[in-house]
Amino acid sequence: MLREAVGRDWEGVRAGRLEWSCRETAEHIASCLLGYAGQLAGRATTSYLPFEFTMDEATGNADVLDVIRTTGELLASTVRTTPREVRAFHPAPFRAADREGFAAMGVTEVLLHTHDIVEGLGLPAYMPPADLCTSLLTRLFPHVRPGDDPWPTLLWATGRADLPGRARVTEWRWSNTLHIPAERIVLQGIHPAAAADLAEGGTGGFDWIEGGPVEGTRVGAGMVFKAYEAGVHRPEWGMFALVRKEDGLAIGALGYHGAPDEDGRTEVGYDLVEGARGRGYMTEALRTLADWGRERAAERGDVRSLFAVVDKDNAPSQGVVSRAGFEKVSDDWGDGEDGAQFAYELRLRD
Repeated sequence: MLREAVGRDWEGVRAGRLEWSCRETAEHIASCLLGYAGQLAGRATTSYLPFEFTMDEATGNADVLDVIRTTGELLASTVRTTPREVRAFHPAPFRAADREGFAAMGVTEVLLHTHDIVEGLGLPAYMPPADLCTSLLTRLFPHVRPGDDPWPTLLWATGRADLPGRARVTEWRWSNTLHIPAERIVLQGIHPAAAADLAEGGTGGFDWIEGGPVEGTRVGAGMVFKAYEAGVHRPEWGMFALVRKEDGLAIGALGYHGAPDEDGRTEVGYDLVEGARGRGYMTEALRTLADWGRERAAERGDVRSLFAVVDKDNAPSQGVVSRAGFEKVSDDWGDGEDGAQFAYELRLRD
């Protein structure tokens, strides 16, 4: 679409609602694609790599589009050759992103800024594939309630359009999945797209040890996706796959049943594939999640305690919560006079 307008004046026309000209916006696309490739290839972990993208002043609009295609190929090649576990610096919101996150951000830059340039030049409306927009929303905007049409929803979520029944967006940021490293495993956040796949019988994009994922993981994933559909999903209070560092295989899942309530309490649930049990993985994972919760409590104060219920006949799980520092607060949790579960709580702050 943009190649049909390379003979137009891109310098003197503003790109949609942006302050940049159409030419500046096109150069920004290429800069982002190259920058994302550089972050991922260079394994930058603390900040952006200190290099800049520039073009010769005499570069024409058609040449700019060639550079966009080239930098897109560089990012795609980097994504294909980067191991799944690699994380590189990106500020929003957890100061890191994996290869899937950088790929999604690159695609988003292309789609949104093509829209901006098209709007600025007065070209026919730009309409990218709906399934691609859905993919981006579930990966980078998991906090945004999906709409009937994914492209208008993406435009609304980034402040580019109005959406009936929703307040105008004036500030926005995307949300890469949260990874929390432990000693032998990494707690890898499960975004709504992965949750939907798990709930429907898929792998969620993870490589699992034999026997996984188990039914509890699929049920929990279904809860995550329902929360996303309702617009109440908060990624940092979602679900995590437990991935072993030694081989990159998922061995179970751990997560919250939702964001903290008005008392600052949130419930946790977990399960392991049978072949990974008895090795302390879940105790390690639960302790790691508790440490993250303490950091969150100190920074924002929105969580005060973690809560867990365990069947009375499940001695191994009782051992997990006890070793992780939880204290029993009820001997008869559940329905009836003599509940079938024990309740445990871990205070993160007073």
